[in-house]
Amino acid sequence: MSSNEMVVIENCAIATMDGPRHDDSGTEYRSGHVVVAGGAITAVGEGPADEGAADGARRVDGTGCLATPGLVNTHHHLYQWLTQGMAQQSALFDWLSELYPVWARIDAEQLHAAATAGLSWLALSGCTASTDHHYIFPRASSGMFEAEIAAAAAVGLRFHPCRGSMDLGRSGGGLPPDEIVENTDAALAATADAVHRFHDPSPGAMVRVAAAPCSPFSATARLMRETAELARALGVRMHTHLAETREEDAYCRQTLGRTPAEYAEDLGWLGEEVWLAHCVHLDEPGVKRLAATGTSVAHCPSSNARLGSGTAPVATMLRAGIAVGLGVDGPASAEGATLAGELRQALLAARAKDESSPAALTARQALWLGTRGGARCLGRAGEIGALRPGLLADIALWRLDTLAHDAAAHGPDGGRLGADPVAALVFGPPAPLDLLLVGGTPVVERGELRTADATSAVRAVRAARSQLEARL
Repeated sequence: MSSNEMVVIENCAIATMDGPRHDDSGTEYRSGHVVVAGGAITAVGEGPADEGAADGARRVDGTGCLATPGLVNTHHHLYQWLTQGMAQQSALFDWLSELYPVWARIDAEQLHAAATAGLSWLALSGCTASTDHHYIFPRASSGMFEAEIAAAAAVGLRFHPCRGSMDLGRSGGGLPPDEIVENTDAALAATADAVHRFHDPSPGAMVRVAAAPCSPFSATARLMRETAELARALGVRMHTHLAETREEDAYCRQTLGRTPAEYAEDLGWLGEEVWLAHCVHLDEPGVKRLAATGTSVAHCPSSNARLGSGTAPVATMLRAGIAVGLGVDGPASAEGATLAGELRQALLAARAKDESSPAALTARQALWLGTRGGARCLGRAGEIGALRPGLLADIALWRLDTLAHDAAAHGPDGGRLGADPVAALVFGPPAPLDLLLVGGTPVVERGELRTADATSAVRAVRAARSQLEARL
């Protein structure tokens, strides 16, 4: 099946997520259809598709399934697939201090293997569009950014790589070792080059590049400020870490004389073209600053829990009007986490944070974070993140007729007590993926990758890890 082939998915429950806000997830169908042609959605509705409109199409029987928009991953570090399981009891700064010397020895071939494995795993968990924040550029290596873009093309996901940078090493008071930081001018030039070479602003683009200094404790004020100016001049989005830990909050207040949100605003790092990772330790004025400027947030609940960083105030941010998406984050801080699993993790984390309110985040709001909220983070709300005629055919079809998801039963007997496909998807374990389309092209069918070979990906990443271990 290619993106030019017409596809009709029928007899499935559908959660369109086409509502305008997180508290209005949009139209749902008990047993409906989705029609795809030319890489886009042409019809969505209740009951079977119109025979004339679907003449000659490939038909997919979605009985027992739920169709949703493909999930959108808004924060990741693909290279970290090589270093899972390390620094298991460390908070962020100690974790970074242990891992930076290892990452300094990664080359482009190893990154390609890690990116292929990571993107394949994302696809198998229902992801159709992903970003990656890559800021490790060892001086002895070249072709790093190109390697992960090639991996994304092979797997077939829509890709938003962020050209990261660090210019504040230990000798200058920063956290990373000096051998993996760049000269400020070199980092700015490399960011501009990445945009010119790989960014595609056209509708339906498969690759869009963002500018992304790493964090306030690894990038100088000059790099942050001039990257913001460069990104706006080139018309690309901007991404960085912010307010991830209490230590970062203390660093900003004591060393920089501002809260993380105030510092970001002073440097030009708030705005509609910006999405920030984590934002765990935002105070009330910080939330208001982000909301007033249209800044979006990538929420990474599993990673934040693994590192003991805390839980982002997602319910508060949503009430303030901030667009929030979900991120798996790096595999070294969220080993084997699936993007589908982050739906449940986000819901549970929000309810645990707000102990008096099990309604802090609903199942539909969690799915909104993983679809429409993510599309807004990446600046693509008019293209992906919902099932609506005219949008790109990035679609996930989830199998919910399993023992673990039986509460979601629908179809002829779907009116029975407790039937709720969206709740089954979010509250339950990650559901089997029956079909994943990216622009109408199948990437996963019946739980198997169709674009890349999973067995080869495992072999390649194991070889890359062995090579990295030998260098250490």
